[in-house]
Amino acid sequence: MRRTKRLLAVLSVFAAAVLSATMASPAWGHAYISDPPSRAANCASGAVSDCGAIQWEPQSVEGPKGFPAAGPADGSICAGGNSRFSELDDPRGGDWPATNVSPGSRTFTWTIKAAHATDKWEYFITRDGWNENQPLTRAALESAPIYTDYDGGARPPWSVTHNVNLPSKSGHHIILAVWTISDTANAFYSCIDVQFGGGGNDGGGGDDDPPPAGDCTAAAWSSSAVYNGGDTVTHNGAEWRAKWWTQGEEPGTTGDWGVWEQVGTC
Repeated sequence: MRRTKRLLAVLSVFAAAVLSATMASPAWGHAYISDPPSRAANCASGAVSDCGAIQWEPQSVEGPKGFPAAGPADGSICAGGNSRFSELDDPRGGDWPATNVSPGSRTFTWTIKAAHATDKWEYFITRDGWNENQPLTRAALESAPIYTDYDGGARPPWSVTHNVNLPSKSGHHIILAVWTISDTANAFYSCIDVQFGGGGNDGGGGDDDPPPAGDCTAAAWSSSAVYNGGDTVTHNGAEWRAKWWTQGEEPGTTGDWGVWEQVGTC
């Protein structure tokens, strides 16, 4: 009986130690943008050296959610506010590998390692004239996301793709992708370096060229419908594409920097 009590006491201490160690350990993240390659993906593949710990766990850029009102502090956004991955915030003189992109639809792929319940996916992009030689800050980003998709608590598959409508820009920019989790206090952050060629569209025409004729097979715009970035509608003889989540905003009334972009005529 005495031996049994001693054994139970030892097991109890061991279990408490395991539980304590588990609770004290940080919960490493579980996703990153793999295509086009994010900074974390470039470190993991060896395309970039001297990356520190992130080369072994590109999926681990997890930080507080609520961006841009909350979340990682300015200067530590690409690392999700995690000092272990501070190499991701180093601008490296603008020498991070950049993927060539053009204005218009571009597919972004998340590699998921743990399927957390999802609140939303968002993509932000740097402003024209941002300083590529400084760590990323909120002031360097456009005020509104270029893509938002709400998932209402759904758990994603192991690979998630989004068709993001890229605006007209030129030169080197950063796209910040944020996966916000619904049942934890965290989000996952992924910085992607991209290079826009020239200064306008990808077809060689000027910025003032009229939109091309569209097929206009999209449904008519509805003031009560909810649209996500990349959704298309027809309205007043034209075809329009949403840049981010919207409801009740009439195409043709939101201006050049608004949610609707005309992509064709009917």
